[in-house]
Amino acid sequence: MAGQLLVGFLVSMINIMIHAMATIGAISVGRAVGLKHTPTPRLHLMTVMVATVVVLTFAHGLEVTAWAFSYALVGAAPEGSDLLYFAFVNYTTLGYGDVTPVKAWQLLGPMAAMTGILMFGWSTAVLFEVLMKTLAHLDSIAAPGTPFSSADRS
Repeated sequence: MAGQLLVGFLVSMINIMIHAMATIGAISVGRAVGLKHTPTPRLHLMTVMVATVVVLTFAHGLEVTAWAFSYALVGAAPEGSDLLYFAFVNYTTLGYGDVTPVKAWQLLGPMAAMTGILMFGWSTAVLFEVLMKTLAHLDSIAAPGTPFSSADRS
């Protein structure tokens, strides 16, 4: 059991590092794109949010790949299993149950699920922060009475 916990902890830490780098990247993209002056605020907001989601989605893909690699390294899934699929099912907590881990590594699935839940929550927080900063910026440059202007609101 100690081996399972150690491997799960190490892969979780790798996921956290990947997500920390993605957060820095997403916020950098959000700031670079989000703080520019724009004549089309709706398109601007959509562009910032899509760019942020792309960065975070890429990070989740890398994190799932890290789990798949760890499964291959320790032989956590039955022979012939699609490890990337198995990792996605665990990470997203989908839990089809059509591929189950070998008994000696059965704790890795729940550890991947726990990490996935944490990373999705973190992504939600990043998205919300980028959205709020972009909206605040659009409000600061919007003429009163135009979209994204809060000047006329009571």
